Amino acid sequence: MMMKRMGAWMLLALLTLVGEWHGRCYGCWEEERIGLLEIKALDGFYLGDWVDSSNCCEWYGIECDNTTRRVIQLSLFGRRDFRLGDWVLNASLFLPFKELQSLDLGSNGLVGCLENEGFEVLSSKLRELDLSYNRFNKSILSCFNGNLSTLKSLDLSDNGLTAGSGFKVLSSRLKKLENLHLGGNQYNDSIFSSLTEFSSLKSLDLSYNQLTGSINSFQLLPMRMGKLENLDLGGNRLNSSILSILSGLSSLKSLDLSRNMFTGSGWCELKNLKQLDLSRNNLGGSLPDCLGNLSSLQLLDVSKNQFTGNIAFGPLTNLTSLEFLSLSNNFFEVPISMKPFMNHSSLKFFCNENNKLVTEPAVFEHLIPKFQLVFFSVSKTTEALNVQIPNFLYYQYHLRFLDLSHNNITGMFPSWLLNNNTRLEQLYLSGNSFVGTLQLQEHPYPKMTELDISNNNMTGQIPKDICLIFPNLESLRMAKNGFTGCIPSCLGNISSLSLLDLSNNQLSTVTLELLTLQYLKLSNNNLGGQIPTSVFNSSVSEYLYLGDNNFWGQISYFPLNGWKSWIVVDLSNNQFSGMLPRGFVNSTNLEAIDLSKNHFKGPIPRDFCKLDQVQYLILSDNNLSGYIPSCFSPPSIIHMHLSKNRLSGPLTYGFYNSSSLVTMDLRDNNFTGSIPNWIGNLSSLSVLLMKANHFDGELPVQLCLLEQLSILDVSQNQLSGPLPSCLGNLTFKESSQKALVNLGVLLLPRSIEKAYYETMGPPVVASMYTLLKGYWPNFTEEVVEFTTKNMYYGYKGKILSYMSGFDLSNNNFVGAIPPEFGNLSEILSLNLSHNNLTGSIPATFSNLKRIESLDLSYNNLNGVIPPQLTEITTLEVFSVAHNNLSGKTPERKYQFGTFNESCYEGNPFLCGPPLRNKCCEEAVPSQPVPNDEQGDDGFIDMEFFYISFGVCYTVVVMTIAAVLYINPYWRRRWLYFIEDCIDTCYYFVVASFRKFPQL
Repeated sequence: MMMKRMGAWMLLALLTLVGEWHGRCYGCWEEERIGLLEIKALDGFYLGDWVDSSNCCEWYGIECDNTTRRVIQLSLFGRRDFRLGDWVLNASLFLPFKELQSLDLGSNGLVGCLENEGFEVLSSKLRELDLSYNRFNKSILSCFNGNLSTLKSLDLSDNGLTAGSGFKVLSSRLKKLENLHLGGNQYNDSIFSSLTEFSSLKSLDLSYNQLTGSINSFQLLPMRMGKLENLDLGGNRLNSSILSILSGLSSLKSLDLSRNMFTGSGWCELKNLKQLDLSRNNLGGSLPDCLGNLSSLQLLDVSKNQFTGNIAFGPLTNLTSLEFLSLSNNFFEVPISMKPFMNHSSLKFFCNENNKLVTEPAVFEHLIPKFQLVFFSVSKTTEALNVQIPNFLYYQYHLRFLDLSHNNITGMFPSWLLNNNTRLEQLYLSGNSFVGTLQLQEHPYPKMTELDISNNNMTGQIPKDICLIFPNLESLRMAKNGFTGCIPSCLGNISSLSLLDLSNNQLSTVTLELLTLQYLKLSNNNLGGQIPTSVFNSSVSEYLYLGDNNFWGQISYFPLNGWKSWIVVDLSNNQFSGMLPRGFVNSTNLEAIDLSKNHFKGPIPRDFCKLDQVQYLILSDNNLSGYIPSCFSPPSIIHMHLSKNRLSGPLTYGFYNSSSLVTMDLRDNNFTGSIPNWIGNLSSLSVLLMKANHFDGELPVQLCLLEQLSILDVSQNQLSGPLPSCLGNLTFKESSQKALVNLGVLLLPRSIEKAYYETMGPPVVASMYTLLKGYWPNFTEEVVEFTTKNMYYGYKGKILSYMSGFDLSNNNFVGAIPPEFGNLSEILSLNLSHNNLTGSIPATFSNLKRIESLDLSYNNLNGVIPPQLTEITTLEVFSVAHNNLSGKTPERKYQFGTFNESCYEGNPFLCGPPLRNKCCEEAVPSQPVPNDEQGDDGFIDMEFFYISFGVCYTVVVMTIAAVLYINPYWRRRWLYFIEDCIDTCYYFVVASFRKFPQL
């Protein structure tokens, strides 16, 4: 504590000194790093660089009084050059800023204040105080010891505050508080009893807490907070029971109920309501008619619910004051002509994604609307339209954002949209059926920052003057078309361009200057040539995708000081050769590497052990050799593919500490030794592929510890021993982690936020943030190859997340199939063929209700095929060929009616269709079906057979001996019979011997 006090006084002295030095302002910080002096105080306090300027009132985050030139507003929110860390605030820190009216200390990691020292120095003037995104918890009370009677706005959101943090005490000190932000904490319903004394509150934010809707607590709202105008309850667990209480807040102008569990209405009584956010609830049915009574409503967001019906016949037609309307992700029918809103002259923002667009008679196609939209998004409609662009857009001239993507709209590129809307900043037309060449007007559109025409049918060359037409582009996406020729070299000269995606075209020439963009994706084209060293020395490049082209050369000799800024590098399916580059280890941010399908050779460098951040590593389909370094165990790795190389040796301790590993692909190599027991430590492992190696020994029971394991392929090895019965305890749950490659950066353009501010002012509800059109440039799609149904499939996406299967074929496993395997009720594929398994087929296999492929061929199984298997209706591939099975084939019904003779061949004692061997009822009596629960191994219990045979033999012999002993007549006849047999044998032998010639 003493050290922190000394640090604060040292800081105070420095601030005072610099304040006097500047002469015109008091205690200024700045953000630009052009400065004169760097100050580092105790406890990690870092001020940054002071600037040589006589007017600090012009610095970023500073606002001064026009007359006195004293600082009245100071913002240090999340400053790059100002980190308080775990500091404890004290009063002396604020002495140079006694005139402050607004103070922002958000996102600085503050933990509290010194005892009885806080913001009292500022109490006479301070009106706005932002302490959000810190770590105060309950210690926040020690900061409010003065009489902050002038404070009107207090932001304590995201501080981990809990119930009982003492707001009743604060109410006496914050008597004029009007705006209170408590979102992102851990409050429950009891918080309302602590807030009742804040009678002057006009805005209350309790979003993202733990509110459940206690009636007794919520009843205090209309009783004690009658002046409340803005209420944010989003992101809690509230239900419809509180709606009747909220209707008593007659002064409410904005209400945010998003991300809760509401199912019914109850807001129609709030006549003064101007903004209503009901998004992300469980609301369904038609919009309530009473909604049309909210004539003052300017913003309505009902997105991500289950509403239905045609909006042309609902209450929305009466809400002519609407400026913002979001209907996305429901089951609405929305007329493409926008006829229901033709009289909504104030409408500026309209969002309609994932609904059904409906067409209307041609008479409505040429209606001229009264509105002029700023934002219009109609994308991802649930039914393909195959229509032209809506006609009403011909009469729109103020658009700044337009999204018509994924609607199957046909025709040529609509260049007229650019002519009509010269302020257009973002245009998204991807996922349609536009055809022809990209024809652009010759005059420039300097406002355009994002253009996306990917996934269409456009052809021809990219216009060479595209850089002159869009000189300020930040993002250009033209992937999945048929563009040919060269990539315009001028794109590399657009200083604002950071994202360029021209993948999946037929482009053949690229100017290498382009390779220094922050995000560049040129995959799957016809590009070629060598990549210069300068590409990997770029200080701005982070994401490089050059896969599926014809680039060649060696990159192992590139300087080790390169690669520093890289996050993703994809050079797959090219003609690169030589050793693997060691320069990767210089990038502290590298998360994904794909060098597959090239001609790299040699061992995996030990330098790769330093790739601590890598999450995705693909080195498959090369000529790599040698051992995997024992130190190679990246702690963050999720997907790893080393298949189809010539790697060898045992798996010692590589990947030993990779607890995040989801996919381990070692197929088609020369690995030897046993599968290590430490594999049970990889708790996240879901896909384990070891096919076609030289692993031996038993299958480790530690595999049973992998609760996430769903795909296991150890086929074509030399594994032996019994099958672990504990594998039957695995539960194959759907897992998106198998298919998830969550790499990239979310690029959020700020133009929509700016347009919203200009049109509707600062956002009161969260609806504005749902409009932000971000872009998540994923690295690649995770693909897992697995053999099932006698075919080799590549699984990806949603299908991979549901896929499950075991392939243990082509090994030397012995013993019976564990009956516990019948507990794998969610498994889709099971292959135990080409082993030495014995015993019967477990009747518990009838529990495999979802299985699609079951292969038990080429073993030594005996007994009958359990007839219960016919109950499996999902089975598509089934084989028990080449075993020792007997009895009847299963009844030909359901799926078993589709299996032919090859599924049963190689079992000589098996009969019945589709085999040619017919069953004879007399010769082949009915035999019992094995009961796995009693432990029977097959149709014939050999132990019981030997015992019964011995007993019967002994009984027969003893019976004969008893008869001969009792009856002398039969005893004499028996002795005469034995004597005759001996004589006959003797004369037969003598006669036969005389026939041989004498030597």
